[in-house]
Amino acid sequence: MNYIHRSAEALVQKCDTTFKCILVTGARQTGKSTMLKKLFPQKKYVSFDDPFIEAQAKDEPETFMMLNAPPVVFDEVQRVTDLFRYIKIKCDEERDKGLFCLSGSQPFELMKNASESLSGRVSIIELSGLSLREIMGDAFNKPFLPTVEYILERSKAAKTPKNLWKIIHRGSYPELQDEDVDWGTFYASYVKTYLERDVRSLSAVQNLDDFRKFMVAVATRTGQRLNYSNIADEIGKDQTTVKNWISILEASGIVYLLEPYTSSVLKRAIKTPKLYFRDTGLAAYLTRWLTPETLAVGAMNGAFFETFVVSEILKSYSNCGVDYRYCVSYYRGKDKQNKNGTNSESEIDLIIEENGVLYPIEIKSSAKVTADETAAFTVLDKIEGKKRGTGAIICMCPQPGALRENILQIPVWYL
Repeated sequence: MNYIHRSAEALVQKCDTTFKCILVTGARQTGKSTMLKKLFPQKKYVSFDDPFIEAQAKDEPETFMMLNAPPVVFDEVQRVTDLFRYIKIKCDEERDKGLFCLSGSQPFELMKNASESLSGRVSIIELSGLSLREIMGDAFNKPFLPTVEYILERSKAAKTPKNLWKIIHRGSYPELQDEDVDWGTFYASYVKTYLERDVRSLSAVQNLDDFRKFMVAVATRTGQRLNYSNIADEIGKDQTTVKNWISILEASGIVYLLEPYTSSVLKRAIKTPKLYFRDTGLAAYLTRWLTPETLAVGAMNGAFFETFVVSEILKSYSNCGVDYRYCVSYYRGKDKQNKNGTNSESEIDLIIEENGVLYPIEIKSSAKVTADETAAFTVLDKIEGKKRGTGAIICMCPQPGALRENILQIPVWYL
């Protein structure tokens, strides 16, 4: 299979020339190693997946560093985080940039260790699975924002996929872009490897079969508010265990928790995060939606479409080096007042904040949408010091357009 160029390549190369160390994080099989080998063929490549090399680095770190002098790529570095102190020493000794390229598949844990040990010396870059832009060979590389200016620029390169549900079902891992790779076999192997390696290293999970059942239960709830009690009841575990296991999925890049928008004005807002699987193909495998056709018309098609859209938007930010955790949220609550003075529950699927402006987004898997579906957007007008920007419905419509003043309809392939 031919190499698929990644949107984050320019960011990685720029950071390599301005920092002494870069750290590329992301879930397993997102293409971190492949990208680094492609970008830096002149640098020595060392993988800690090799037990012998891992033992060398742990037992004799000074000798290991001497034998593997920079510039060098250290892969699966989460296995030897004690090495960070020696990398720090080397960075302080040298004046050159681009000394170390590190990669690893436990984003949160790695970022924590790197931030503590290599503060000021390391640039941390997240590499997710392939975006729709990358799958379509689209070089456009700006963060999504539901504005007319963005739409006009995006329209120059946006490509309509032949079968979006096939892409959603197939998933975003690079290896699966090879049609000869069997979907079920890939994900069966992925889950087995993930359970036996990452789960065991991140937590003392005694029974991997129980954790597998937990993953299935979580996958059926993608796109929903996180309810620890509900999951605990389904799998027969206590809430503390479920919370710990959710943190494992989050730490290893399997799920993302979208936090609610918090404002003292929105007193009736729900404070529970929403849970999204990072890869729709993995979620489909776990929930046994075995074909794109059944997924497209099934009971979870709305949840999967929303999961896909949220994931694509997050990728558009991370591929540009923007930390999306500080600019995306959602809202659900009873702050919307009706004409008769009562309050009704309403929801905004996604809110993007930029420069004090809140851009509300509704996500619908249908092709035909109406402005009435954006009634909840007016809740944001209550927030002092913030301005409500252009709102949008992201859907399967054939082309972008205005539903009413300040409300757009945007095809999903414009993300």
